[in-house]
Amino acid sequence: MSVQEDGAAGPEPEILRRHDSLYGDAEKVSNNKRHGAGGSWARTLQLAFQSIGVVYGDVGTSPLYVYSSTFPNGIKHPDDLVGVLSLILYTLILIPMVKYVFIVLYANDNGDGGTFALYSLISRHAKIRMIPNDQTEDANVSNYSIEAPSSQLRRAEWVKQKLESSNAAKIALFTITILGTSMVMGDGTLTPAISVLSAVSGIREKAPNLTQSQVVWISVAILFVLFSVQRFGTDKVGYTFAPVISVWFLLIAGIGMYNLTVHEITILRAFNPKYIVDYFRRNGKEAWVSLGGVVLCITGELAVTEHCTIAKGEKNRTRKGSDSSHLRNVAGTEAMFADLGHFNIRAIQLSFTCVLFPSVALCYMGQAAYLRKFPENVSDTFYKSIPAPLFWPVFVVAIMGAIIASQAMLSGAFAILSKALSLGCFPRVEVVHTSNKYEGQVYIPEVNFLIGAASVAVTLAFQTTANIGNAYGICVVTVFSITTHLMTVVMLLIWKVRLPFIAAFYAAFGLAEFLYLSSILSKFAEGGYLPFCFSLVLMALMATWHYVHVKRYWYELDRVVPAAETTALLARRDVRRVPGVGLLYSELVQGIPPVFPRLVDKIPSVHAVFVFMSIKHLPVPRVAPAERFIFRHVVGADDAGHRLFRCVARYGYTDPLEGAKEFAAFLLDRLKVFVHEEAVFACSQRAGGDNDDDDEMRRAQAMAEEEKRLIDAEAERGVVYLMGEANVTAAAGSSVMKRIVVNYVYTFLRKNLREGHKALSVPKDQLLKVGITYEI
Repeated sequence: MSVQEDGAAGPEPEILRRHDSLYGDAEKVSNNKRHGAGGSWARTLQLAFQSIGVVYGDVGTSPLYVYSSTFPNGIKHPDDLVGVLSLILYTLILIPMVKYVFIVLYANDNGDGGTFALYSLISRHAKIRMIPNDQTEDANVSNYSIEAPSSQLRRAEWVKQKLESSNAAKIALFTITILGTSMVMGDGTLTPAISVLSAVSGIREKAPNLTQSQVVWISVAILFVLFSVQRFGTDKVGYTFAPVISVWFLLIAGIGMYNLTVHEITILRAFNPKYIVDYFRRNGKEAWVSLGGVVLCITGELAVTEHCTIAKGEKNRTRKGSDSSHLRNVAGTEAMFADLGHFNIRAIQLSFTCVLFPSVALCYMGQAAYLRKFPENVSDTFYKSIPAPLFWPVFVVAIMGAIIASQAMLSGAFAILSKALSLGCFPRVEVVHTSNKYEGQVYIPEVNFLIGAASVAVTLAFQTTANIGNAYGICVVTVFSITTHLMTVVMLLIWKVRLPFIAAFYAAFGLAEFLYLSSILSKFAEGGYLPFCFSLVLMALMATWHYVHVKRYWYELDRVVPAAETTALLARRDVRRVPGVGLLYSELVQGIPPVFPRLVDKIPSVHAVFVFMSIKHLPVPRVAPAERFIFRHVVGADDAGHRLFRCVARYGYTDPLEGAKEFAAFLLDRLKVFVHEEAVFACSQRAGGDNDDDDEMRRAQAMAEEEKRLIDAEAERGVVYLMGEANVTAAAGSSVMKRIVVNYVYTFLRKNLREGHKALSVPKDQLLKVGITYEI
């Protein structure tokens, strides 16, 4: 408890100031030492090496298919190679390096990255979430507190006011966030297909009798194995990532230098951007269409930005200019933002600028030099340009690199959906945590099956990497554009950057991404529709689930049971107090849910210790266990005989839920702490700070000890979990669309996906469900 002293002359009585029951614990952990990138260079170099395998596997394998996708109809003019190489080099410099490595990485949310992380970061500075479950105590969570916009900066205040007062702005921000997530999932169906197929296709160089269909079936077999081993978790095979990808980068850089030396060193003139202008002048619309192939050089970056996490116990700044984020990978330029290891920003920057960029740039330059002499080999540039003695080593490492790239994408997809699930934006599915060391490594069986089936279907249907390439880029570039828009809001609201810099950022990257997106959309009918339609379906499911989730919350909020009615229920003659502890789960954090009177009507009994339990996910990655619970008395602190409590358990969107037994034990321990603190506080309030009331304080502490013993005794008699089984239907007079969404789509999802008690790991023999119907 905090103590406040009056500053007047002479000794004054001390007055206990009432805070949230965990305010003291929150203060103890809210000043974590910020480690950031300030560690030793030896540690930074180690992290940079580890990040190579986790972060860059996908973008590193892009040279397998970029030229074949850019020139599907062959090379018409020798200088077109110089123009395309120049486009590739400046695309790598502009988007992954400048935008992501040196700007976007600083906008991580306590170490987590991606569209959901940016959305949650914005939502802590402006009330843009559509579920009204904000509590003032949330700001005391150590990862939550961020400097608010200064009243002196009118622009930031104006942006905050506009976002909070406009439903359209709230809906728009949420929509582009789930669109970005859906696009990442759409990309996740294509990354394994194109990566594995492009790597396996090289075997035809040494086995020309193999048909393309046989290559496809070999790829399908590898994909089957890849998706089958996901349940074991990334950390089981992750130790090999960095060495394999490092060897890959050394090989492609060496081959690139060899081709430059042997074939045509003058290809280096591609660093002059005038060749880009010449390329567009010479080819016009065809040059614009070819941008859809060029952009594949950075599509591997998608997963790395979608998921980053700081090392346990370390906290990063979210202000630009802070070096202190410890990132973990998800999968390719969105991939830089990342989930599999713990990497600070300096390590990511070092590995990109000193390893990835030089290696892939040399590889692309070497391939261009080779194609200047052998333009007829553009459909299989990578393997044709390999010196004969190196073919088999490169082929084997290419297969391993493709698997690693796919693994990173899948790991990112699971982690992203885990975030969406915790924020109420995705139907309940089983989330398996595959690592005791890294909480962000998860496996979702249903999603793994669907993505695996889709990847196999894409491989069988499209047959070649050129065909898959037509479909590949649309999701990635859409996410790039969404990140640019969300970053602009971050710069306006949180970083408070000068307007000229914001305008330059938005114009430069917005225009570049628009050009790439418009080019990719030109191939919509040739396969681009596939991931786009997949993403729209997933987005529609997410929007449906969240829409009903919000409506249901408002329904409960409008029908909160008043304190007087709760007292009357307990006073009824037919209502008995039965032994044990009862936990009634509800999403409502502001009061007593309407399912409680129905429970008492059906079963006229209330457990001796009864807790109205709400699980709440905050827009932060993690909540420290010491800050987990907020308790309040329901009937009143002075009427302890009722022993009715409200409790909110707060989790971050990457926090795993404990098992039921561990959760109940932790909750009851914190409940006893709350009972003791409330007794001391109430006694202090009555005493008014009088130091002669020591006897009353001792009596209060004795009563608190008795209450704690009673809680222990009731816990030994058993804990019962109660849940409202809500049947949500559209209210009479609703539109046809609303009835379809609520009565059919939502009901189908709710009945066919995971039930609430399974998501919370509640034992069936301790579960009691109460049916109730909500008309929204």
